[in-house]
Amino acid sequence: MKSMKFQIHKKSTKTKARTGEISTLHSTFQTPVFMPVGTKATVKTLSPHEIDQLGAGIILSNTYHLMLRPGADIVKEAGGLHNFMKYSGSILTDSGGFQVFSLAKLNKIDDDGVTFREHIGGQYIRMTPESSIEIQNKLGADIIMSFDECAPYPCDEKYIEKSIKRTHNWAKRSLEAHKNIQNQAIFGIVQGGMYKKYRKESAEYLASLDFPGYSIGGLSVGEPMELMKEILDSTTDFMPIEKPRYLMGVGSPLELIDGALLGVDMFDCVLPARLARHGVILTEHGRLNIKNQRFMRDFTPLEANCNCYTCTNFTRAYLNHLFRSDEILGLRLNTIHNLNFLLRLMEKLRKAINDGVELEFRDSFFSTWGDGKYTL
Repeated sequence: MKSMKFQIHKKSTKTKARTGEISTLHSTFQTPVFMPVGTKATVKTLSPHEIDQLGAGIILSNTYHLMLRPGADIVKEAGGLHNFMKYSGSILTDSGGFQVFSLAKLNKIDDDGVTFREHIGGQYIRMTPESSIEIQNKLGADIIMSFDECAPYPCDEKYIEKSIKRTHNWAKRSLEAHKNIQNQAIFGIVQGGMYKKYRKESAEYLASLDFPGYSIGGLSVGEPMELMKEILDSTTDFMPIEKPRYLMGVGSPLELIDGALLGVDMFDCVLPARLARHGVILTEHGRLNIKNQRFMRDFTPLEANCNCYTCTNFTRAYLNHLFRSDEILGLRLNTIHNLNFLLRLMEKLRKAINDGVELEFRDSFFSTWGDGKYTL
């Protein structure tokens, strides 16, 4: 087979939503899909076996962080990311571009690449499209990203015009530098800030390069949610129908549902695991703060209708105790629940799209979720 195969199963007649299936050399998973984030070759607090049990199918790891520690050469010597971390499912790596622009203390961008000061030892590093792809080839993920510039928000039109030209040049160079096409599919990244005309230009140019798939970058970077939806809606109109679409860095329940209804197939975000480590639990009725004193004698599960390992075995009182006692098990159990919640949400959403009732599903979920604050 090719390094990646994408098949659409059902297209909605009411929205842009579609269900499908992606196959890589390591796994097959259904779309729309949420990808748990394993930044440093681990989904924080969980083992690969637990990720398998949750039925994730695919996770994301981070090129920038793995480049710094342990280093791409060490991962390659270990047999690639799958063997290094003993994960049997699919893995996607980002290009490292977002972290270069957001985490690096100092960076200097030119048309060739970026020189930046990394956040661990303060050393200056040069990253180009060619070096990003070389690192990702060594890491060996199933799906890799072209190198791009993620412009900040807000950003003026003049800068965006210059930025997307640079991103398009880098995309072409990334494609040419990709040496492992039999095992790794490469995605182009659509940019353009909050300007519809530049999003259209970027989507159409990248489509002309015939990438196996396409990512949508530069959204969920601080803009209002309604603006994000407006730009996303406009962007997917110009993306190839037959290729998978990946909205980068989005993971709140409302954004996942809206994104899927606007034609997105893949999502990732650190949100569910990060919230879990702070004692914040995702439920159908909003967020629950397990640290709250009123749960000390609550001997019910986090969520009554949840089938995850945490909810079928433990109570709110126990999880409250673990968190207050600073026990690592509490963080792990919270993470299992939150990831399970989003993975099951996507499962329900796929069924709703297949049944042609995705709008009703959205309205029903939104009515009980509220604003997502601490509603329990």
